[in-house]
Amino acid sequence: MVKADNVLPVVNGLEWASSIYFIGIGGIGMSAIARYFVANGKQVAGYDKAASEITLDLENLGVKVHFEDAVGNIPISFLDKEKTLIIYTPAIPEDHAELNYLLNNNFKVLKRSEILGKITEATFCLAVAGTHGKTTTSSILGHIMVQVNATSFLGGIAENYNSNLILGEDKISVVEADEFDRSFLKLSPNIACVTSMDADHLDIYGDSDTLVESFIEFTNKVSGTLIVAKGLPLKGLTFAINEIADYKAFNLKIESGKYIFDVKTPSSEITNIQFHLPGKHNVMNALAALAMADVYGVSLDVIKQRLSTFKGVKRRFSYKIKTENLVLIDDYAHHPTEINAVENSVREMYPKEKVLVVFQPHLFSRTKDFIEDFASVLSKFDEVLLLNIYPAREKPIEGVDSQWLLDKINCEHKKLTKKEDLIKDIKNSSAKVVTMLGAGDIGLMVNEVVNELLKIKFHDV
Repeated sequence: MVKADNVLPVVNGLEWASSIYFIGIGGIGMSAIARYFVANGKQVAGYDKAASEITLDLENLGVKVHFEDAVGNIPISFLDKEKTLIIYTPAIPEDHAELNYLLNNNFKVLKRSEILGKITEATFCLAVAGTHGKTTTSSILGHIMVQVNATSFLGGIAENYNSNLILGEDKISVVEADEFDRSFLKLSPNIACVTSMDADHLDIYGDSDTLVESFIEFTNKVSGTLIVAKGLPLKGLTFAINEIADYKAFNLKIESGKYIFDVKTPSSEITNIQFHLPGKHNVMNALAALAMADVYGVSLDVIKQRLSTFKGVKRRFSYKIKTENLVLIDDYAHHPTEINAVENSVREMYPKEKVLVVFQPHLFSRTKDFIEDFASVLSKFDEVLLLNIYPAREKPIEGVDSQWLLDKINCEHKKLTKKEDLIKDIKNSSAKVVTMLGAGDIGLMVNEVVNELLKIKFHDV
């Protein structure tokens, strides 16, 4: 990553901080901010619970990262409270030793959402919110807004940049507005979009009405234009496919594995947009990004060109194997709506093929809250392999486990599997298309699965 001389050099009110220490530095949102501070010449270090590609990339940038929660592991130079800012993710448990030490010793401590709000408050901010679609939409928008030198903080690794940070100047920012822990209420967007408001994070909100109220509170913070998916109970410019809306995509067709479509805006029309991501939900994401860039003032011709060169986001319908004999798709989908979008996209691309889903449920509370919906959408696949629930920040809930979910799935070919048995179970499947879905550590298994499947499937070919 090259330091950009015109990136915002200081954050208002935090000029004193020469060192930034992150607790949960390997998180997708946290690591983008860490990259940003590295680019601005700050000393950066942090803790995370496990090594990953993200932490390795940070270490390659000179960031010191450790993986054992112990105060003694904090570099001595970061223990000067007059020079060190602490940033943490709300996913960190309350009994975290390092965080409690720093709080008890009166270090300046901010949540990730608070520092992102401070970084972007002096910029013209374009914020993408929604329970689904915000990572892909913000990544598409960031790719478009490179043309006007925006700096983009993304919730995924954009394939075009192999990064979750797109460095630009200090005037314009693109951010993913995360509803988890009400983080998006720390932002001050000038233009914002809401892609969806399906019930999620009910462990935080309690019920869907409270979630909707939080989204309404977010939209009230928008100083300029609000853009919303048609059908949401929000007032703003609307976008939709084949429906009357302020931004309407129509004449959709698939040619050579890519979408081609036209768009009507409030004041113009543009034809033959090419977009390479599969699934109509991704056309909606592209349309949302187009609308935001158009409202900002980027020309439609530039937007069209940028859409045609967008390569996607890692773990968002990412092809890991794509041959005549076998297809393996890796996706972050962890909510019934997202799983349904993946299934629809697979059927659209491979209508005659048998499809196997490998799913790792994420959170006991989410599994409990949406058990019937999970069972319904997983029943749409031809074969199901179900891993144990990934707990993340949660403790087990009695009676909530993968066997309970499996019993509710209406599929002839279904079974529980373990990580050590996964390759064998996939090998025993006759499915040509394999999808690996989930937000836990299933993403860490993908490369090993891919390598072994290529040996298995093509050893004798």
